[in-house]
Amino acid sequence: MTHVHRIALTSGEPAGIGPDLCLLANHDHPVETVILGNRKLFQQRATQLGINIDLTDYDPEQAPRAGHHCLLDIPMPHDCSAGSLNAENAHYVLKMLERATQGCLNNEFSAMVTAPIHKGNINNAGVNFTGHTEFLADLCKIKTPVMMLATEGLRVALATTHLPLHKVAENITHDKLDLILNILHQDLISKFKIANPRILVCGLNPHAGEDGHLGNEEINIIIPLLEKLRQQGMNLIGPLPADTLFTPSNLSNADAVLAMYHDQGLPVLKHMGFGRAVNITLGLPIIRTSVDHGTALELAGTGKADSGSLDVAISTAIAIMPELNS
Repeated sequence: MTHVHRIALTSGEPAGIGPDLCLLANHDHPVETVILGNRKLFQQRATQLGINIDLTDYDPEQAPRAGHHCLLDIPMPHDCSAGSLNAENAHYVLKMLERATQGCLNNEFSAMVTAPIHKGNINNAGVNFTGHTEFLADLCKIKTPVMMLATEGLRVALATTHLPLHKVAENITHDKLDLILNILHQDLISKFKIANPRILVCGLNPHAGEDGHLGNEEINIIIPLLEKLRQQGMNLIGPLPADTLFTPSNLSNADAVLAMYHDQGLPVLKHMGFGRAVNITLGLPIIRTSVDHGTALELAGTGKADSGSLDVAISTAIAIMPELNS
């Protein structure tokens, strides 16, 4: 008998479209999906959406079934209306992430997939929160996670994630880039089965510094590091000017791009595949994927939310699970 694995699906900000997506998503997969969320919230949202669904309670003692989805009920302190944020529910969102992460770390779940959260609402609750990526890294005791978004024909990893633009340059260091490129290289091999990944590396400055006339980070940090890593066997191209790197001729032979900051690489990726892209956290001891969009408060409960990105996130998590693909 083939062993069936379980994945955890956190439903995200309760006022947003996360619960809608969990109800609308395709769960016909060779795994069991355990949705984390509040039962009363899901019953209300299903009624609001006109969905007739019976979510059974998650029972960790029961053998998982392929294609089955169930609910791990998480207490929520206050009732929630679609589209209306309540900071008093922020810790409910974090508890879902903590429970799913712990379940992955102890092998109860083989992967976790996350619906969108509202970072501002969590910060308004008094929690210093910069994003899923950093929060999950802290739970896993990992110092440097790597955020990578992927869609058909393009993968973009980030050297820095959720930072104000004025802090980016000081965070582009030799040691940090060394670690990030090694994580990206190794995960492309281990998770995506690419034997010799070809990675394009963006410069930090316009025109990749223009030989030092527009900034020295390329000369002092990026170029020496890339030369060192090439000598170690990595297939690295760059640093390339970001305004010409994302052209078809460059991307046609690339397995991934490393952008120096969030809005250098992700606008291009989301232009190519918004709603069909997936966020993958590299460098963790667990598999974690997520949607490529936010909470869309204005769409919550309207029936207009598109589960496409969540479907891709679930499929990607399953595709890179080593238990199913070794």
